[in-house]
Amino acid sequence: MKTKAHIIKEIEPGSIAEELELEPGDELISINGKPIKDVFDYLYLIKDEELTVFIRKPDGEEWELEIEKAYDEDLGITFESPLMDEYSSCRNKCIFCFIDQMPPNMRETLYFKDDDARLSFLRGNYITLTNLSDEDIDRIIFYKLSPINISIHTTNEELRCRMLNNRFAGKSLAVMKRLKDAGITMNGQIVLCKDINDGEELERTIHDLSAYLPELESVSVVPVGLTRYRQGLTRLESFTKEDSISLLETIHRWQGIFLKHYRTRFIYAADEWYIKAGMPIPDADSYEGYPQLENGVGMLRSFTDEFIAGLEDISGDGRIRNLSVATGVCAAPYIKGMVKSLCAKFPGIHAAVHTIYNDFFGSNITVSGLLTGQDIIAGLKGANIGDRLLLPDNLLRDGEDVLLDDITVEEIERALQTHVRIVQSDGKSFLEALIE
Repeated sequence: MKTKAHIIKEIEPGSIAEELELEPGDELISINGKPIKDVFDYLYLIKDEELTVFIRKPDGEEWELEIEKAYDEDLGITFESPLMDEYSSCRNKCIFCFIDQMPPNMRETLYFKDDDARLSFLRGNYITLTNLSDEDIDRIIFYKLSPINISIHTTNEELRCRMLNNRFAGKSLAVMKRLKDAGITMNGQIVLCKDINDGEELERTIHDLSAYLPELESVSVVPVGLTRYRQGLTRLESFTKEDSISLLETIHRWQGIFLKHYRTRFIYAADEWYIKAGMPIPDADSYEGYPQLENGVGMLRSFTDEFIAGLEDISGDGRIRNLSVATGVCAAPYIKGMVKSLCAKFPGIHAAVHTIYNDFFGSNITVSGLLTGQDIIAGLKGANIGDRLLLPDNLLRDGEDVLLDDITVEEIERALQTHVRIVQSDGKSFLEALIE
């Protein structure tokens, strides 16, 4: 997780770096005499048209290169660490932390808790603000890193300290005021815990957060995820159907208030609430461009609409296919509905949708992105899978073919004796995978 030197990993063909004969393994020391802390320093400094770049070769030889280039022209360098710095880890002991609920003896990287504002900007991660120094905040403002995604949970300072198990967690919310005043856009997240930050506390939090509009562009409310590995942790309960209905009534009421006064719904409920409540997913307009799609807010609506639109644009034919789709409990009814519509148009396509139950983390975990290879294999062993099995790409580590339990796609193929196709998590890609 740590990189102390800015080591070059790749050189883009035809780039300035290749012309200068830079190579993988070279170390970048400085640009225009200025040391580089992270990727944002690097991207800022290379904008100049005239550069003095200091490089150290693997054998210790040092090069000083004078470069003239167009403004904003890239050097064509990829570094071993995308961040070009150590990752900032989280020092909180949040009562709802999913990582604390992981089983033992998994790969080390799965236990790393990041709380890095730079990853919030680069990858959409959510941060608590408790691990930011004044220098970190100044750098966010100087480099105009927007949006920053913030795990808020409650605006009750005393309660936030208890929920994060950090005595500074309440005061750290003041950072949001600094970011707002500097024009930094933000998104917020509330992980809702039953009988802790719901009910009147949630009402208070939503009311307080309206003061951060318009820089705080959206806030999502997601249910706490509870695995079967919560031994020794704060006791938390799952939300019932009645709880979910009540929560959605609260969210919809506040959406009406925000629409009237700010012309935005501002506060959104994750799809899981609608599924648990047995209520229909809102239409696309209700999500106002899907500002929190990666947080599970409107994902099913977006996926379904893309699939239906794509299906309407094509004509059915007599092609023959025999395949299977595996998904989690949460999405299974929607996937089955889409596949049924497809098969009505393409009667020669037989696509079986298999609901995979999460024995690894426990029955409370129903999203497809947390399914493991062993659960997929166990759930499909002996089933008539057909010529291929479609799996969503959110099962995999970014850029790799390994699931959470270190089982590879190839191992699933061998165990089930079928070809596995990994499908991007959007409706258009799913449709194409079914009819190809």
